[in-house]
Amino acid sequence: MSSFEADRMKDIEFSGIRKVFEEVEKIKAERMKDIPPSTIMGVFDQVSALKAEGRSIVSLFIGRPDFDTPDHIKDAAKEALDAGMTAYTSNYGIAELRQAIAEKLKNDNGLVFDPDTQIIVTSGANEAVFMAMMALLNAGDEVIVPDPMWSHYFQCARLAEARVVSVPMDEQNGYQLNPDDLEKAITDKTRMLVLNSPHNPTGVIYTHETVEAIAEVVERHGLLLISDEIYDRITYDDVELVSPGTIESIADRTITINGFSKTYSMTGWRLGYVAAHPDLTKAMIRVHQYTTVCATSFAQVGGVAALTGPQDSVGEMVAEFDRRRQVIVEAFQEMPGASVVEPKGAFYVFPNISALGRSAQQVADELLREAGVAVVPGHVFGVTGEGHIRISYAASLEDVKRGMEALIEYWVKNLK
Repeated sequence: MSSFEADRMKDIEFSGIRKVFEEVEKIKAERMKDIPPSTIMGVFDQVSALKAEGRSIVSLFIGRPDFDTPDHIKDAAKEALDAGMTAYTSNYGIAELRQAIAEKLKNDNGLVFDPDTQIIVTSGANEAVFMAMMALLNAGDEVIVPDPMWSHYFQCARLAEARVVSVPMDEQNGYQLNPDDLEKAITDKTRMLVLNSPHNPTGVIYTHETVEAIAEVVERHGLLLISDEIYDRITYDDVELVSPGTIESIADRTITINGFSKTYSMTGWRLGYVAAHPDLTKAMIRVHQYTTVCATSFAQVGGVAALTGPQDSVGEMVAEFDRRRQVIVEAFQEMPGASVVEPKGAFYVFPNISALGRSAQQVADELLREAGVAVVPGHVFGVTGEGHIRISYAASLEDVKRGMEALIEYWVKNLK
């Protein structure tokens, strides 16, 4: 630690790694004034502290599959390490992985990309979102983010000094983004729209009709479109998933983002990718060069094995997620005063808990303290998330059942 760092840190008392201190407020950059700490990581810290005290907590808050990474993927990475693959790779990623990604996008999503010029391997899908916004947005540009939505889109846009414009999605409409509402939100400063399907936090998948209508608006106004498809392999009930980049009229302005964390239970590997028109990747690669440089070399070899190796584990994982999904949805359907839109993808349920007459934060706090169940308050995902909680069923079936039993008991006790 430098002498400067020592001086400015010497009087800070730490109480949880996410706590915001007055000393930090004095030295942080102006752009950080509206960037809050991650609420989800705050829940993580609370859960860790309660477990350290000996409390039994059912963790239904984090979007992290509870399965191990398949052995053939780990073995490939181990062999790469043993072979000495510990150096930098191309900024774009190793050629074998980019080729495997191109084949995956073509076979699974109907998207055609040149692996040499249109695909960048990133340190997780989140870096891909950050890269796209930093490279393609100017200060003062407006970014439309449907609400509710994963909070990182809001904050990455703000880090790029863009203005976030939220477009509410209606629970009664199944959280399908209304193209008329989208149209009304567009101004002469609007530069970008963000989509995420399957959707976090609701688990909804945008219909073909919704995507087609959105594409017309995107084309008419010349917008850029980020399509985050990180959950594209986790779908239920044979619902059709449409990649916006397959629509010819907006193909060149669509930035498709995906990764390995969810499908292959590789969250800690930090491996993702972005695919786009060469003019867009040429801009994004420079952000990548001056931040992470490249994704971890041996992790990339694991990525090749993930895409080209056996896919049995994916189907088995999704089938298990489906069993858990049904337990949660059925419970909420039977709870008086509750409502829920049945998720068709990802591993989240976003029930309406407004009948309790409490804020989402109060419900989440009470569930954690009194019932020993950790969930995320809905307002974290935008203004329209208030009155909801997000439940992740990326936990064992036993934990899901135990958590729902405790939640039902809490519900009956507190229902107005």
